[in-house]
Amino acid sequence: MNSVRCCGDQFKPKKFGTSLWKKLLHLFMAHILRIHDPDEKEGTWSMVQKNGTQFTLNDQPFYVNGFNTYWLMIFAADETTRGKVTELFEHASALNLSVCRTWAFNDGQYRALQKSPSVYDEEVFKGLDFVISEARKYKIRLILSLVNNWEPYGGKSQYVKWGKDDGLNLACDDDFFSHPTIKSYYKAHVYTVLNRVNTVTNITYKDDPTIFAWELMNEPRCESDPSGDKLQTWIEEMSAYVKSIDPKHLLEIGLEGFYGPSTPNKVQCNPNTYYQCVGTDFIRNHQVLGVDFASVHIYPDWFSQPISDESIEFIESWMQSHIDDGENILGMPVLFPEFGVSTKDPGYNDTYRHIFITTIYRTILNSTKKGSSGGGSLLWQLFPEDEFCSQIPSSTRIEIKNTEVRPTPGSLSP
Repeated sequence: MNSVRCCGDQFKPKKFGTSLWKKLLHLFMAHILRIHDPDEKEGTWSMVQKNGTQFTLNDQPFYVNGFNTYWLMIFAADETTRGKVTELFEHASALNLSVCRTWAFNDGQYRALQKSPSVYDEEVFKGLDFVISEARKYKIRLILSLVNNWEPYGGKSQYVKWGKDDGLNLACDDDFFSHPTIKSYYKAHVYTVLNRVNTVTNITYKDDPTIFAWELMNEPRCESDPSGDKLQTWIEEMSAYVKSIDPKHLLEIGLEGFYGPSTPNKVQCNPNTYYQCVGTDFIRNHQVLGVDFASVHIYPDWFSQPISDESIEFIESWMQSHIDDGENILGMPVLFPEFGVSTKDPGYNDTYRHIFITTIYRTILNSTKKGSSGGGSLLWQLFPEDEFCSQIPSSTRIEIKNTEVRPTPGSLSP
């Protein structure tokens, strides 16, 4: 999620408790999420793997019912806010949420993990150690993203700034994907994170089953090269590099799901023609050796402003197209690691939000009933119900509680 895009949203406290939506969410949990927990049955804590188009855990199907909370490391690094991390995992565990997606980066920003290339703040790293240890305690697995495409928390622009500070001649932020020195900065970060020994559990990150997957980048785009070649080469190089360090964990790219030049017959499935020119290519990118599953994000404001019933039709076809691709072309699970809708979107209303969320869960549930490639979804995003939420810079704030989804009050300010 581009956390700048909707910054400043305000939400009124309004419950979404309609019987249909409740029934769908209960069905989703009951039928595919922890019908029996393989870890509990075996008394172990094992790594999630994949078998064809399915995620598996101890040779049983594993489906993701998850959430995004990107700020966990930053709050865990401060003793005065660390308890909020535990509180959030308690909420999530009580709802049988199985996977959390969060950042394993903060580059050159407030409470930076990486203050400059290969220079780390140990206290912030200990915050990430705590996040992983708490997730394990509450039986929640983590998708850890390794860098941002966007400026918040540093992103590729911070890497390019570091390069310029070191005297490199760099033309634009997309040089992140091609300049050898910038790539070496990123590889050094990957190496440091994957080989980190957790100060709480004494387990090396690359050996910890708490980590569901590594994500190369949050929402990579390379608009300076619409052909997609520059980003494709970067994905190939970095996927091989991650797997050379850690062949055990699953790996994903972090893409939003836009079709590109390799599939001209599919670009009409994109929200509009702009998205076929952002340098990504869903099919081609996910055919890279080492990439284990596909990622697709879902935001109705991509498709139309104002949002409308027509965007619901788009969401259904957008999801089904990618699920079919996972099944018939890629041969891998398809995960929807971000979905959300902003109250600031023109045309937003409570009824639309209900229909939107219902559509997401119904589509995934239908896929899982067929044994197809739909691997689950992660809501953007989960917060405990507390005044501390106003401290978080964010694009969207959503709370899940008692199987209801509702907006949380408070303004969003950096």
